[in-house]
Amino acid sequence: MIFLGLIVILAAVAVAVVVVLDNSGDAQMTLFGDEIPGITDQWHVFMAGAVVAIVFMAGVVIVALGLKRALGMRRELRDLRDEHEESLQTLEMERRKLQQALAQARRGMDDPIPAQRVAPN
Repeated sequence: MIFLGLIVILAAVAVAVVVVLDNSGDAQMTLFGDEIPGITDQWHVFMAGAVVAIVFMAGVVIVALGLKRALGMRRELRDLRDEHEESLQTLEMERRKLQQALAQARRGMDDPIPAQRVAPN
């Protein structure tokens, strides 16, 4: 998306530069050496410049939205990594506690069990 916006901006700038450099007459507008038909008054030239400015601004907006999206994705990815690391640490602590409990249980089983008296029926 950023790339598309940059292409639109560069195209608008290129068109604007070519139009400014190629136009030497009062109400004629040439683009890449060819006269643009339908432009006979100065306001036509002004409107063409306005259209180029609108296209330029559209490119700027596209770039800004692309950057905002990329930064948001990067922030979300970082948050997910942090959350994942916290989960791993919690699981590791639980594993250690369970290993300790198992070790204690095994030690308890190794101790001789005292004989219990069973009441006669």
